Amino acid sequence: MTKFSDLALSPKILKAVEEAGYETPTPIQEGAIPAALQGRDVLGIAQTGTGKTAGFTLPMIHMLARGRARARMPRSLVLCPTRELAAQVAENFDTYSKNVKLTKALLIGGVSFKEQDQLIDRGVDVLIATPGRLLDHFERGKLLLTGIEIMVVDEADRMLDMGFIPDIERIFSLTPFTRQTLFFSATMAPEIERITNTFLSNPERVEVARQATASENITQEVVMFRASRRDRSATEKRKILRKLIEREGDSCTNAIVFCNRKTDVDIVAKSLKKHGFDAAPIHGDLDQSQRTKTLDQFRDGGLRFLVASDVAARGLDIPAVSHVFNFDVPSHSEDYVHRIGRTGRAGRDGKAIMICSGPDEKLLEQIEKLIAKEIPRAVLEGDAPANPNENNEAKSEKPRRGRRKAEPVEETVEASTQSEPKAEKPRRSRRKKTDDAPAEAAASAQEAANTDVPKERDRGGRNRGGRRNEGGQQNKVVGMGDHMPSFIAMSFDERRTG
Repeated sequence: MTKFSDLALSPKILKAVEEAGYETPTPIQEGAIPAALQGRDVLGIAQTGTGKTAGFTLPMIHMLARGRARARMPRSLVLCPTRELAAQVAENFDTYSKNVKLTKALLIGGVSFKEQDQLIDRGVDVLIATPGRLLDHFERGKLLLTGIEIMVVDEADRMLDMGFIPDIERIFSLTPFTRQTLFFSATMAPEIERITNTFLSNPERVEVARQATASENITQEVVMFRASRRDRSATEKRKILRKLIEREGDSCTNAIVFCNRKTDVDIVAKSLKKHGFDAAPIHGDLDQSQRTKTLDQFRDGGLRFLVASDVAARGLDIPAVSHVFNFDVPSHSEDYVHRIGRTGRAGRDGKAIMICSGPDEKLLEQIEKLIAKEIPRAVLEGDAPANPNENNEAKSEKPRRGRRKAEPVEETVEASTQSEPKAEKPRRSRRKKTDDAPAEAAASAQEAANTDVPKERDRGGRNRGGRRNEGGQQNKVVGMGDHMPSFIAMSFDERRTG
């Protein structure tokens, strides 16, 4: 079995490694360290949690031990996609270089430029940075990259997802052509492969596991979720999360809960805290000081549940995470591998549980296709297993509101043939009985005698508010409607005769 002492590292580095509690290198370290010490470019592909960070920090410390940095011209550069990962790499350098006199600077957002400028002005051997903050310092004229001897890109595929590829290409163009380049990632997308072919010279490819595979120490489960109503989906989903945590019991010593959106991170953390769970959020919109404080608290055991976005999914080394809960199915299949890689690290056992709702089933299929493995379905106690066709069958059996249930055609025909014809009701006549005809005629004669003004018809040929007369024609009335009071007619007659 290979030991660190067999990798030709300096005694000072070996002493620091031994004090950190490590004796045997991981497969990625065993393959990458000798190639890097020979000055070759390295392309390292390994699943998360296998020690890729030490795979490039140890040879860098060994090669940078001789020499001296000049002001504003760092000797090496490590690019990281997130602030947390950059801070973790800086901690690794502090751990392994404590017996070697090397200076470093950490360039990340959320920290004042003034403090970072002071470190760069004194000269640093190791510069650890995120792409955006590094280019900010360069454009301000505070930094030169012409003295870079070793350049490392950590979590290269995450750089692609976050849109850093144009920045990385520009940074590469600012560094010397003679540099040594080390690429490390858990997955290798086609775009990353193009960059490696462009900027790496005959690299040593170290692939210790099939791309996008999860550790065998991690037990995976998925819970299929169907909401009773659309507006209750989020509430019921948080209830399922609490049930899962309670089901795990004491075995869930601490856990990371991953959400796709930052707003959901805050809501889920607040909900867990409301129901008595010790939880806190971490995502990109929080201040860097708060993010660092929350992460340190979780790492030290003072916080049980860390509710996070994908900012915490890549490269964070928190060895004692017992569980990972995927509150949302990740939009990118590769993110699933990185998320569950936060547990089961350094040979420990871990468990990853995911909640999948109906619209996310296609994403689940893509994940299973990527890892070449079907994730076992789990059923909570007291809940029936979700059936995709269950709701549709229930809807088809339930008659629609306001409609009668359809009867069989044969029964309807038979009933119609056996039933007796209904007696036709006589139509109601519009005319009155013949006994009333003389009275009606007298009334119409009296009405005609009381007025000399013809009645006015409307467009339909009807009197305004009245009926048709017997001849089908209607008399016009100007201004008084169908009926004129008799006393008005009498007053007209009196004036005429008078």
